[in-house]
Amino acid sequence: MANTYTCIRIHVVFSTKNRQRWITPDIEENVWRYLGGICRDQGAKAIMVGGVEDHVHLLIGLPPALALSEMMRRLKGESSKWISTEWPAMAAFSWQDGYGAFSIGQSQVTKTINYIAGQRGHHAKVSFADEFRKFVFMHDLPVDERYLLG
Repeated sequence: MANTYTCIRIHVVFSTKNRQRWITPDIEENVWRYLGGICRDQGAKAIMVGGVEDHVHLLIGLPPALALSEMMRRLKGESSKWISTEWPAMAAFSWQDGYGAFSIGQSQVTKTINYIAGQRGHHAKVSFADEFRKFVFMHDLPVDERYLLG
């Protein structure tokens, strides 16, 4: 085959350090846009970004030459620095170590977009720990409960 075709869709989830509720509704749209901008700067496509006060979800179209670990390093590092300088009262802001990254087939893109868009309503009923535990089990991965609790 003379050409290369890829479609790499990743649903990424990561939380604030100690699940502190830093990302209030009055700043969340700015944070989501900034995260999307970091994706674009890296050649990735932020298909959907959203979340609640203590964690974020991104559906990313990842180019094949960009390692997920590099994308995550930049997303978390650059956004953490920006948040802590953009809002001086948040100077201590940081993201928790680690993240979840789950492959999404093209047939699941719309469902995932809707899921991310509905985070506020979803988390009125389901905790972050239960949500993340579900993702880990769905993808047949081991879970370390220490990281789900705080």
